[in-house]
Amino acid sequence: MSVPDYMQCAEDHQTLLVVVQPVGIVSEENFFKIYKRISSVSQISVRDSQRVLCIRYRHHYPPENNEWGDFQTHRKVVGLITITDCFSAKDWPQTFEKFHVQKEIYGSTLYDSRLFVFGLQGETTEQPRTDVAFYPNYEDCQTVEKRIEDFIESLFIVLESKRLDRATDKSGDKIPLLCVPFEKKDFVGLDTDSRHYKKRCQGRMRKHVGDLCLQAGMLQDSLVHYHMSVELLRSVNDFLWLGAALEGLCSASVIYHYPGGTGGKTGARRFQSSSLPAEAANRHRPGAQEVLIDPGALTTNGINPDTSAEIGRAKNCLSPEDIIDKYKEAISYYSKYKNAGVIELEACVKAVRVLAIQKRSMEASEFLQNAVYINLRQLSEEEKIQRYSILSELYELIGFHRKSAFFKRVAAMQCVAPSISEPGWRACYKLLLETLPGYSLSLDPEDFSKGTHRGWAAVQMRLLHELVYASRRMGNPALSVRHLSFLLQTMLDFLSDQEKKDVTQSLENYTCKCPGTMELLTLPGGPTLPPVPFTKLPIVRRVKLLNLPASLRPQKMKSLLGQNVSTKSPFIYSPIIAHNRGEERNKKIDFQWVQGDVCEVQLMVYNPMPFELRVENMGLLTSGVEFESLPAALSLPAESGLYPVTLVGVPQTTGTITVNGYHTTVFGVFSDCLLDNLPGVKTSGSTVEVIPALPRLQISTSLPRSAHSLQPSSGDETSTNVSVQLYNGETQQLVIKLENIGMEPLEKLEVTSKILTTKEKLYGDFLSWNLEETLAQFPLQPGKVATFVVNIKVKLDFSCQENLLQDLSDDGISVSGFPLCSPFRQVVRPRVESKPVNPPEGSKPGDPSHVKTLEAILNFKYSGGPGHVEGYYRNLSLGLHVEAEPSVFFTRVSTLPATSRQCHLLLDVFNSTEHELAVRARGNEELTLHAGEYQRMAIQVDKFNFESFPESPGEKGQFANPKQLEEERQEARGLEIDSKLDVHWRIPSLKRTGEASVEGLLNQLVLEHLQLAPLQWDVLVDGQPCDCEAAACRVGDPVCLEVRLTNRSPRSVGPFALTVAPFQDHQNGVHNYDLHDAVSFVGSSTFYLDAVQPAGRSACLGALLFLYTGDFFLHIRFHQDSASKELPPSWFCLPSVHVRALEAQA
Repeated sequence: MSVPDYMQCAEDHQTLLVVVQPVGIVSEENFFKIYKRISSVSQISVRDSQRVLCIRYRHHYPPENNEWGDFQTHRKVVGLITITDCFSAKDWPQTFEKFHVQKEIYGSTLYDSRLFVFGLQGETTEQPRTDVAFYPNYEDCQTVEKRIEDFIESLFIVLESKRLDRATDKSGDKIPLLCVPFEKKDFVGLDTDSRHYKKRCQGRMRKHVGDLCLQAGMLQDSLVHYHMSVELLRSVNDFLWLGAALEGLCSASVIYHYPGGTGGKTGARRFQSSSLPAEAANRHRPGAQEVLIDPGALTTNGINPDTSAEIGRAKNCLSPEDIIDKYKEAISYYSKYKNAGVIELEACVKAVRVLAIQKRSMEASEFLQNAVYINLRQLSEEEKIQRYSILSELYELIGFHRKSAFFKRVAAMQCVAPSISEPGWRACYKLLLETLPGYSLSLDPEDFSKGTHRGWAAVQMRLLHELVYASRRMGNPALSVRHLSFLLQTMLDFLSDQEKKDVTQSLENYTCKCPGTMELLTLPGGPTLPPVPFTKLPIVRRVKLLNLPASLRPQKMKSLLGQNVSTKSPFIYSPIIAHNRGEERNKKIDFQWVQGDVCEVQLMVYNPMPFELRVENMGLLTSGVEFESLPAALSLPAESGLYPVTLVGVPQTTGTITVNGYHTTVFGVFSDCLLDNLPGVKTSGSTVEVIPALPRLQISTSLPRSAHSLQPSSGDETSTNVSVQLYNGETQQLVIKLENIGMEPLEKLEVTSKILTTKEKLYGDFLSWNLEETLAQFPLQPGKVATFVVNIKVKLDFSCQENLLQDLSDDGISVSGFPLCSPFRQVVRPRVESKPVNPPEGSKPGDPSHVKTLEAILNFKYSGGPGHVEGYYRNLSLGLHVEAEPSVFFTRVSTLPATSRQCHLLLDVFNSTEHELAVRARGNEELTLHAGEYQRMAIQVDKFNFESFPESPGEKGQFANPKQLEEERQEARGLEIDSKLDVHWRIPSLKRTGEASVEGLLNQLVLEHLQLAPLQWDVLVDGQPCDCEAAACRVGDPVCLEVRLTNRSPRSVGPFALTVAPFQDHQNGVHNYDLHDAVSFVGSSTFYLDAVQPAGRSACLGALLFLYTGDFFLHIRFHQDSASKELPPSWFCLPSVHVRALEAQA
């Protein structure tokens, strides 16, 4: 016997072996269709008996194994069923002849046989035959199962007759000696009459009868015969057959204890033994087989009418522990015979299956280890594969998973042994896949993403390499790429630097022909291979969704209720709502993306490879919104630290978008990496709202970009900063081009400005514009440009408040602007040397050489398109950096009275520039100053009626502080004075002009001098006002002098007494009042005015007579009485009267 049956189990000893084979040419599909139906009839109950007959079907059985049928009857082929195709009557004789030839192969052991003929019809099929069944085709054969049952009953009849024939004690008959094939030559010439020989014959026959009883369903009878056989064979040291008897005893006991079977066929109870108590094994004691058995207890049909005897019979059954001991003893006897290697091997397999049910794994492994070293004949490669595969399955059965995987892998390697002409790479690959669980290896990368690594990494890598090679030899490069990708992804931490290079080089070679994908691969045999995303190439540590740039961020227009008011709940605070918001905060982000705009996601990545890692086609994976991902390519240096990578894309629709992960192409493998599968990734959220599209505004200016950044404390982010250098008082136009670079029309635009915190005080509007002209070009279609003009006016304080300039004496100043007749006209050389040549770097703010810095932000609030309908807008900010250089300084200001309605304003002007500068006031001549030159400028101005100014908003209660009210009034007065003076400067060499303001110079005293007094005094000579020019008269002609008073105060004033004193100015500081001989009064020289009511007028008249020619001045004085003392002196400002007496006409 040379071919082992590795599927043998203990309960097979009770089965009858039936071989089912095709005759002639039968398609494999049709044969196994009928074979499946035949093998379904594996158990039948014997009529008029409680016995069950079990059948074991085989479609292939070596004839040499049939020769061991006397040794163990379950190895004997007792039935033959043949299947054939026959379509014509003339082929029938030849077909039937083949059937007889097939029977001759097993003819010596066959009990009965059957021939199933398919396709033949006609007279031949109508002939009644017991051994032949005709069917028209393979579908119309409903009686197959019934014929098989009849066939098994015929086998039982023969089996029962043989059992009865062998079991009957025929006194005087010589018992034949049963032999195995290799024993026949050893018994030639033995003394057949010896007692030893007869005992051997009896023992072997008892064992043979036990086999027949077991096959006939008589379990207890077989136990008795096996016990008797053991006693007889032990006494004659017939070890081979003693081992068979012990194995039969073990098999019968296993069938008793484990009626469900040991072959792993769950749910199929091969034997029903309701008459046997289950606790029989508990009453067994060691050595029970030594008890003397009464053969008279047996009956011909195996059923004792005395049921009480069943209890005694149960003692013949071995306990579960004794079964294993007897198996060990039987195997030890088999091992004595070289030709019994197959029997020994199969016995080990049967014992292992029993131990597996008993959960005695360690003892089972000893049997298997023995089976490994059983030396059989020279096995073929196929037999070696079968042997190693069965060993693997048995190790798996007892829970030795790694040992099972080892033998499975050996079987896989045997499939592609060098001695095989056509290696079975598919079989090798299939077996290698089956070894994976034993090495704690799964082909699903998710099993390796969490927790510590399980299994031996070195063995796992070796196995994965073998899978790669096997799949390549199978001609399936996609599988090779998938396994190599899996190796690189899951075993990266265990690969050396050189191994990493080798694996990646191999992977690139494979992917050149077959790129790696994320598709499920169907393996040979049905299971699928999941995709392997490269989540470690590169490793991602943090994912952050970035907000849009400040200039593109959408903002919601505030509603009337306010932006933060929720109408979902009537409660001010709800802990339930707060809890929900807390959960959402982990995922949803509090900013928005805009449809059609490029959005960014930042990844912090790390390259674990010892060489430069090239990542191609890296983009985002999203859901919820149609999203156009814009792939990126990057190259990461070897073992780089955290490296920022920004992935971009454009949402095409609105809604809520979720960033699920990213995709890459590394080494030719395309990967979809989901954030949920990335361990240790930090993210502040992956869901963001996409709002409808908005226009995009781009601004360009006529000014150069600024290298200065605005003050960080401003809190405003500007997209563009521009800078300009202006002199104090200069105005420049900033031309801004507004271009709609988006896809939506720009419909709304609002412009506001914000001056950042500055210590400098600005006078007037720093920034001013007219938006109407720009809005006339709206709506601004995509690609169109509109123009917007902003006026930048720098008006800082023109005074030198720190008094760093040296005081100027009247002698060192050139005064300009007075009339030619003014006595104050002086021309002196300017003091140029007073200008500091090199001002210190750390000049104080009051230093004339100090450059002031002004910063402002222009905010463009715009909207349009679908986003405008939803109430969204955008803010674009333009930063403005202005460096204001000093132009002119007014170092000192004073006044000189001129008339009651006018006065002279004296300004000391300093040119702080490096260029020649001209200053001019309204109605005055231009004053030219060289660089660093001081000059005094006199301006004749009309006095101001400040009381007629309208009330400022501050006086209506906005400012409750009296000090602030006074400051407001003073600013209003200064603004009015400045507008009337209209002082301008220009630098001819630079062609630059500007204004000069005196607002910061005017103190309270100067303001009082410039203010129109409440009492308006007018002096008329001959009816003409004398404020401006000298009044002309003739010598000897009386001159009429009239003094008028207009009361603008809210109170009644007067009466007043005025005295007129004429004098002459000799232009040397001497005034001559002794003019009694030159001037005579017509009447009194004192004028009287009655009391004047508010808003009332009064006048007094007098006359003078000039006796000589010349220039005369009239000094009008008030008498010091109670009425004049109550009023301030500034109320009594009378104009100077200049009279020129000419010679009388002839």
